[in-house]
Amino acid sequence: MEPHIGKTKFGSITIGEEKFDHDVIIRLDGSVEKRRKKLSKEIYGTSHTISLEEARFVYEDGAERLIIGGGHLGSVSLSEEAARYFKSKGCVVEIRPVSEAIQAWNKARGKCLGLFHVTC
Repeated sequence: MEPHIGKTKFGSITIGEEKFDHDVIIRLDGSVEKRRKKLSKEIYGTSHTISLEEARFVYEDGAERLIIGGGHLGSVSLSEEAARYFKSKGCVVEIRPVSEAIQAWNKARGKCLGLFHVTC
């Protein structure tokens, strides 16, 4: 899958040739943008539970799969509403610790989105 993710350490992730010091979303076209975690934090008081509003922001029409790097300790989860939303769109969600999610991303094929939480 493009772009290729090189490595991560607590607080950063290297995608292509660029190092990001924040959570990121990788879009269907391969572009990388900062995660809008306040969409979840405003509702749950944490960015470790993905809200319906954040799910709507992350999803793109045609996406078949979303790989979530749930942090180094695997702290991120979907809210029930977000899980239902992705299911209604036919988008399979995989949540793994970030190092495993990177491996899954680099091997992925098809219409795939990525969300990578680079702490916890």
